[in-house]
Amino acid sequence: MRVDADDFARPCSCGREHQIAVKEILIEAGAVEKLEEEMSEGMLREYISPLVICDTNTYAATEKLMEDIYDRCQVLVLDAEGLQADRHAIKIVENNMEEDIDLILAVGAGTIHDISRYIAHNYKVPFISVPTAASGDGFVTTVAAMTLDGVKKTVPSVAPICVYADTDIFSKAPQRLTAAGISDLMAKYICLADWKIANLVTGEYFCCETVKLEEKALKTVKSSIQDITEGEEDECEQLMYALILSGLAMQMIGNSRPASCAEHQVTHLWDMEVINGPLDALHGEKVSVAALLVLEEYKRIAAAITQGRCHAKPYENEDEELLKETFGKKGLLEEIRKENEPELLETISPQHLEKCLNGIEEIIDELPSEQTMFRLLEKAGCAKTVYDIGLDESAVLPSLRLAPYTRRRLSLLRISKMLDIRGE
Repeated sequence: MRVDADDFARPCSCGREHQIAVKEILIEAGAVEKLEEEMSEGMLREYISPLVICDTNTYAATEKLMEDIYDRCQVLVLDAEGLQADRHAIKIVENNMEEDIDLILAVGAGTIHDISRYIAHNYKVPFISVPTAASGDGFVTTVAAMTLDGVKKTVPSVAPICVYADTDIFSKAPQRLTAAGISDLMAKYICLADWKIANLVTGEYFCCETVKLEEKALKTVKSSIQDITEGEEDECEQLMYALILSGLAMQMIGNSRPASCAEHQVTHLWDMEVINGPLDALHGEKVSVAALLVLEEYKRIAAAITQGRCHAKPYENEDEELLKETFGKKGLLEEIRKENEPELLETISPQHLEKCLNGIEEIIDELPSEQTMFRLLEKAGCAKTVYDIGLDESAVLPSLRLAPYTRRRLSLLRISKMLDIRGE
C-alpha cells in the first residue's frame, strides 16, 4: 500500500494550505527492500553517512531483514529496558553518534521515533521512519513527546521524509503493542470532542477536513478490530494505515491538536509520577484507560446539562494549594505555572459558556457510551481500568482534576472548572 502524501497537501475548506513534509509512505511486505534500493540507487543514495537508532528489541526483530541496510549505516542500539524519550537517552545518542551523520533511520516504535526526530531536528538532518510495531500514531508527526526535567512536554520537531512500514516486521510485533495502537486510535473520540468544544466555546481554529481524516482512521480500525488482534497481515496493514492517517492529520495542523487532548493530559500526569509511582504500562495502554475515565466524566457532565443541574460559574483558581502540594514536592511547580500562563479560562465569560452548554451536550452525546467503548477495547485486548496499568481507584479523582495543567490546551476537563453541577 502506497500512501500519496500529496493528496493531503492542498488548499482546504478551513482556509489554510496544509503542508506535508513526508515524501513517500510505503506500507507493505518487503518495504525495507525498497528502502535498501532507494539507499543504493534511488532518491536516498545522496546520503553517505546514515545513522540507525533502534533498541535491543527492535534490532533483534529487524536484524535479518535489514542486514544490508545495517551494513551501510552506523547502528546505535539503545537498551530497551526502561528506555524513555528524555535527556538521558538524547545524551547517549549524542555521545555515540558520528559527527558527520547526514540521515537518521528510526527503527522502532514511539519512543525511538521521538528520540530520532528530536535529534534530527536539533542537528538539522532528515530522518526516515521504519515502524516495527503498529503501536501508536506518532510516526509522521512534527512534534516529539519528551520528558524534560521531569515534565512531559510535546516539543517542536520534524516529520520523516519517508516511511517504510514493512508488514513482515510490524505484523509480527507482540500483540500487546498492536493493542496499544488500537487504544491510541480509539482515544481519538475524546480529543476530537475536545477540539469541537474548544471551537464552540472560544472560536479556536478548527479544520473539518482534518477531523474527517481522524474519523476515517477510527472507522478503519473499528471495522476490523477482531482480525487485527488475530494478526491478519492485511488488517494489520489497515491499522498501520490508520495510524499514519492520524499522524498526517497532526502534520497538516502543525501540532497534535487533532489527536491529543484530555486523555493525553491524563497520561502526561501519570508519566510525571507526581500522584503515582512508575507504571509498567505502554503509552497506548495508559491512553485507553485515561480515555475511558474522561469519557465517563464527560457523560456525567452531559447528563447534568440535560437534567438542568449544570450551570456556568465565573472562573476561580481553586487548585492552587493542590498544585503546590502535588507538583511542588518534585520541584515542578514553576514549570507547571509557566505551562499554564496565561490561564485559558480567564478569557471565557460564564454567560457565554452558559449559552454553549446545549452545544457541548450535543457533542458529548455523539460519543459512544462507556459500555460501547469498554467492549471495543476489551475485544482488542486493550487496557481498560486503572488496575490494568498498576493504579487504583484513589488515583481517578486527582487525575481528572490535575490533568488539564499538564498541557495548555483547552479541553472540557479544563472547562469543567467553570461548571457548577448540583445534586451529586
